Amino acid sequence: MAKTGVFDSDPTVMGKATELKRELQRLIDAIIDDDNCSTDTIDHAKEIISALKELKLRKRSRSSNRYENLICPDEFRCPLSRELMRDPVVVSTGETYDRPFIHKWLRSGNRTCPRTQQVLSHTNLTPNHLIREIISQWCTSRGIELQDRVRVHCLDDDVITEADRDRFLTLIENMSMTISEQKAAAKELRMLTKRMPSFRALFGESLDAISLLLSPLCGDKSQSSVHADLQEDVITTLLNLSIHDNNKKLVAETPNVIPLLKEALRSGTMETRSNAAAALFTLSALDSNKALIGKSGALKPLIDLLDEGHPLSIKDAASAIFNLCILHENKARAVRDGAVRVLLKKIMNQMHVDELLAILAMLSSHQKAVEEIGELGAVPSLFRIIRESSCSRNKENCIVIIHAICLYDRTKWKDMKEEEKWYRTISELAKNGTSRAKRKASGILERLNRAVNMTHTA
Repeated sequence: MAKTGVFDSDPTVMGKATELKRELQRLIDAIIDDDNCSTDTIDHAKEIISALKELKLRKRSRSSNRYENLICPDEFRCPLSRELMRDPVVVSTGETYDRPFIHKWLRSGNRTCPRTQQVLSHTNLTPNHLIREIISQWCTSRGIELQDRVRVHCLDDDVITEADRDRFLTLIENMSMTISEQKAAAKELRMLTKRMPSFRALFGESLDAISLLLSPLCGDKSQSSVHADLQEDVITTLLNLSIHDNNKKLVAETPNVIPLLKEALRSGTMETRSNAAAALFTLSALDSNKALIGKSGALKPLIDLLDEGHPLSIKDAASAIFNLCILHENKARAVRDGAVRVLLKKIMNQMHVDELLAILAMLSSHQKAVEEIGELGAVPSLFRIIRESSCSRNKENCIVIIHAICLYDRTKWKDMKEEEKWYRTISELAKNGTSRAKRKASGILERLNRAVNMTHTA
């Protein structure tokens, strides 16, 4: 029986391969039989061998990806790539993605869950062993080899060549040269740190690389004399660096980084301001950085940026504020800096309600925030959101805030009783809300009922 070859399943490829093999055989015979054969004959034989190799590799590539278009259960497909997952991992929202694709999403500076659009509380990726095992069993039952492409992706990301190092050192040196050299170097560093994770790692290997990067924006220069495009490229490079986990502490603790990010929030182009907010968000993944950024006074310019409501910057500012306020001390700073008024104004204007309600709910554990929410007359609006919204997370955040008001401000109990009388909003949530929403709604009802009973007893 003839042996099945790599080309046999595709008639066109098989025909081409057969033709090339015949020509190669003829050339080899000529080379062997003729001691004086020309170098052109040998070169032609090499070309034929290269063509055969290319056909074989192309066929192997198609063969290794033969399961890409298989019909498989939706839960086996990555929401980002829509391909069968090889290395399923879970993000902080509980959603599962294929590691290379969610890694690329996060590496590009995104800080939300692609499926739910919720802000990620952290960027750790946890292997989903259960889903991987189920996918593996499904593939085995169909004779499909589940290849692991993650190692290839990671190797590509981590390779640092000597040429990379040399280029890096040259660019860093150029940040102290003429303005035209600074601009060119900053633009290239921005591009390289976005495209090549290896370049982000290089900054962590040099004690003064980050300080040299910032040098065009430091010193005696007034902010009005700083070139806007140069500031934008430097701040965006800082953002790219901060995505690298090993850089977060180094970047935040480098003198001038946080002051320059604060200044960029106030005086940069809108893209610069947005990227400065995004950099503060990524740096605040570390608790030590949350404290450092909060003490620096960066919350006030972030809140001001949120207040302006520019579409390009509002999500980045909100993400940074949310992350910083996970630390209790920063809640007091955010309240003092006017966060409650700004958040409520945006929510009432139906701007980024999901993200901003999450921040307001977090701040509601601070008594002064609760007092201000009550004084601004937010209770009826929060109840309206619960009634009208289809998002269970928004309903939960609203009832969390209302529960805090119920604890701290008895003057709002009348509004709550009226809402319950006419719409039974709280009772409905106590029955059908998320587990947290049920607890908070039940707590409100219990407190209101106790007040009614005490009145009747008196």
